[in-house]
Amino acid sequence: MKTIVIGGGAAGCYAAIHAAYAGEEVLLIEKNPVIGKKLRITGKGRCNLTNDCDLETLMQNIPCGGRFLYSAFAACSPQDVMAYFEGLGVRLKVERGNRVFPVSDQAAEVVNALYDELKRTGVQLITGTVTELCIAEGICNGVKCGDREYHADRVILAAGGSTYPATGSDGSGCRLAAQAGHTISPLRPSLVPLETLERDCAEMMGISLKNVTLRLKCDGKTVYEELGEMLFTHFGVSGPLVLSASAHMEKQGLYTLHIDMKPALDMEQLDKRLQREIAAQPNKQLPSLMRKLVPAGMVSPMLGRCAFPPYLRGNSLTKEQRHRICEVLKDFSFTVRGTRPIAEGIITRGGVLCKEVSPKTMESKLVKGLYFAGEVLDVDAYTGGFNLQIAFATAYLAANASISYI
Repeated sequence: MKTIVIGGGAAGCYAAIHAAYAGEEVLLIEKNPVIGKKLRITGKGRCNLTNDCDLETLMQNIPCGGRFLYSAFAACSPQDVMAYFEGLGVRLKVERGNRVFPVSDQAAEVVNALYDELKRTGVQLITGTVTELCIAEGICNGVKCGDREYHADRVILAAGGSTYPATGSDGSGCRLAAQAGHTISPLRPSLVPLETLERDCAEMMGISLKNVTLRLKCDGKTVYEELGEMLFTHFGVSGPLVLSASAHMEKQGLYTLHIDMKPALDMEQLDKRLQREIAAQPNKQLPSLMRKLVPAGMVSPMLGRCAFPPYLRGNSLTKEQRHRICEVLKDFSFTVRGTRPIAEGIITRGGVLCKEVSPKTMESKLVKGLYFAGEVLDVDAYTGGFNLQIAFATAYLAANASISYI
């Protein structure tokens, strides 16, 4: 049997290699001159391969399409993925939140391991852009790359989503799926920086916060809350907490962000801390006192929220004024105007509707011989290695669909 795989990313390479293991003749078509271009930049170049968790935790971290993936995860668990890459010689380590990285902290090591295995298993790798699927009488039997045509018994479409288009993930996979008659749910970014209405963020551009709590609310109801790191930018906010929060923006509504600068202290404890700072330097003006509590670049924007003169001295503050300062420190809030463009998202939300794909084989229910893997499907997860786990698991199923026990 001959298989064509479209896309040389995480899902495409994994599918091609495992199809070769199954004894198939495999042709992998990648539009870039090198494979794994997007994989090289995942996890800030460290490559968060998967998450060393159980099935229940895995499903809890997949807000979109989780039930569809049960068979994929049963066939290819996070522990299977870890064992596989260690078998290729990639030594792994588990960090906070069960996130799995190569010991080298180099995504390139993962890409190189996949490339070496592609060559070892005899996968034919060519550079080209697939412009059309060859479909006759409801069966996909090849692809067209411009004027050239390649025939096969089946085609695995693993061309990614629409984020980071410079890496080749430009939505072409969804366009090919639509050509085959599949419904494509709207493509939008997930795990993406957020734009805010307030100008404060631009004033604080470049300031990075650690050990703060970020809450995301929709119409006043908290939909996400976590302790960690974030960053102010010229357009709003970014960083790990913000990217995770963006994945929870699943419905229409008014979204607001709330930063607790001192999550370890309640209001009473924070007021006592402020009084200690005042007692140590009673004649200091507010900006100088605030620098003891927050980064210098945040002092002016935060005092601007207090609605009283910033030139006040510490020993002249009333109890009510101290309370207001503590309120701002515990709830420095912003209004979300929207997400950054889809090109800046880490992953794509939307894609081929799962109800049109067999969950046991990843084969199209509309066109025989056409399979899907990875981000082209309408499934996505939170940060922590879960999205790459989806890519590997769906690729594994698609690659092994001809094996009777799947």
